Amino acid sequence: MSLRPTLDFLLYDWLHAESLNARARFADHSRETFDAVLDTCERIAREKYAPHNRTVDTQEPQFDGERVILPQATHDAHKAFAESGMLSAAQDYEIGGMQLPYTVQAAAGSFFAMASVSIGANMLTSGNANLLMVHGTPMQQAVFAKNEFSGRWAGTMCLSEPQAGSSLSDVATRAVPDGDGFQDDPLGPRYRLTGHKMWISAGDHELTENIVHIVLAKIPDAHGKLVPGTRGISLFIVPKKMVDTEGRLTGERNDVALAGLNHKLGWRGTTNTLLNFGEGRFPVDGKAGAVGYLVGQPGKGLHCMFHMMNEARIGVGTAATMLGMAGYYASLDYAKSRPQGRPQGPAGKDAASPQVRIIEHADVRRMLLAQKSYCEGALALELYCARLVDEQKTGDAEAADDARLLLEVLTPIAKSWPSEWCLEANSLAIQIHGGYGYTRDFPVEQYWRDNRLNMIHEGTHGIQAADLLGRKVLMEEGRGLTLLAARIAETMRRAAGVPALAAHSKSLGEALERVGAATREAWATGHPQEALANAVPYMQAFGHMVLAWIWLDVAQRALERDAAKALPATVGRLGAADYFFHYELPRIGAWLNVVERRDPTCAALPEEAF
Repeated sequence: MSLRPTLDFLLYDWLHAESLNARARFADHSRETFDAVLDTCERIAREKYAPHNRTVDTQEPQFDGERVILPQATHDAHKAFAESGMLSAAQDYEIGGMQLPYTVQAAAGSFFAMASVSIGANMLTSGNANLLMVHGTPMQQAVFAKNEFSGRWAGTMCLSEPQAGSSLSDVATRAVPDGDGFQDDPLGPRYRLTGHKMWISAGDHELTENIVHIVLAKIPDAHGKLVPGTRGISLFIVPKKMVDTEGRLTGERNDVALAGLNHKLGWRGTTNTLLNFGEGRFPVDGKAGAVGYLVGQPGKGLHCMFHMMNEARIGVGTAATMLGMAGYYASLDYAKSRPQGRPQGPAGKDAASPQVRIIEHADVRRMLLAQKSYCEGALALELYCARLVDEQKTGDAEAADDARLLLEVLTPIAKSWPSEWCLEANSLAIQIHGGYGYTRDFPVEQYWRDNRLNMIHEGTHGIQAADLLGRKVLMEEGRGLTLLAARIAETMRRAAGVPALAAHSKSLGEALERVGAATREAWATGHPQEALANAVPYMQAFGHMVLAWIWLDVAQRALERDAAKALPATVGRLGAADYFFHYELPRIGAWLNVVERRDPTCAALPEEAF
């Protein structure tokens, strides 16, 4: 089954991507150029990624003490991706970009995520470079970002530490000024970093000639002490190999050493590393300490890093979505071809009759429809968020500000919802395969393993939920939540006049009202610990409300295009919307019950009682 018709409908019929060409930034583009980009990425994913998904899973990265060894297929895939220009697709012409709408770039990227999510970590390279285009100096952009966009160099994001994990307040990596005149280095104020970073995806490899690490570290105060909390965190560019102001390698290695590889449940094709900074293995100018160049202002590193983290969160949501989609397509093909069992008639089953394909069994259809509703709904959500990015960058002042605030509210959902429910889709894909689903003869067990990592990538459910309920729905006096409610209400208004959707519109209105009430009740006492004790159930309910809205909007547009329901795709979209409203949206009551009561069951249970 092909992803392309679904992408085409969402891009052109639902999100009206072609209308972006009326804006000056995208004026050179047309439906034809957009389709050409999609065609190219679909072909590369089909030829260079998909055939080797199992290869990179079984031939994991190996470290021989000097270098990381990857399968040749990974090198070939990275080369093809870099040559496609997709790393810089949304960037200005002046730096080699295509000035492509991010909406189209995100859609094109989905082909790679579905074909083999772990072959490369291009999301981190583009995110790293994008951060520098916002917060870096012109020299940092010219030397580091442009070489990343070209594919000549790769990029990473170095946050976590062995003792700190997601608790960035406890970052202990130190950055001290590198001698007299440290502020005068043309690449940025020059520091020496010492510390350890853990779980660094693509932290070492030989796919590119250099790797640009973006590193969080703290600058000690006048007494040599690190400032507690996140206020003291700064951000640094730390290249694996030293470079000059023209972007040329100097031949000297920076003091960044690979301490070891982590071997995870999934994403086995991507190197995941423990890096030691400044241990003295590769002294620079005869001194230990990894050379790093300050990005932005001292103590403002987390503010800069969130530019990359938010982009990465949407990227993780897309990866989770496409892994779910891959499993859905695999289990759909299997269900259409696997004969097993016989239908139940008035007199029971006729053992003499031929077996039927398992897709004819109601419970298998339930599992397929659940997957379709999760994965196609999540894909629509991710593309909607990408469309907001374009609006933020190219819309008028009011529309751009609205898009910014809507993205703030939706980003925790765009990351967390697919990583939970598209993982559930993968579980259902295994179930449809029966015993064969647990074997490596079929791909669905790998999809599940790869997807299980996404619930932790770029912040756990707990972190995303605390961000949503503790900050995003409250920021700017709740204006983001008000904006979202207004868009949901507009969809409800249009759908209420469509007989096939009127009941769904009413159900969505009730859900929206319930989520609003739960938000108020959670904060009724003003105590954050009480409000956030059930932040994850709140986020689950919020996410289901958002996906119900997405499905209602998609279904309404499908009926506008095909009122007679003559197309199987229209019938399928309406069926997925019906499933979501009948089977999924009612779940929010149980989740919000504990939120509204500020239920203390989990938080109050004494440790010794576990």
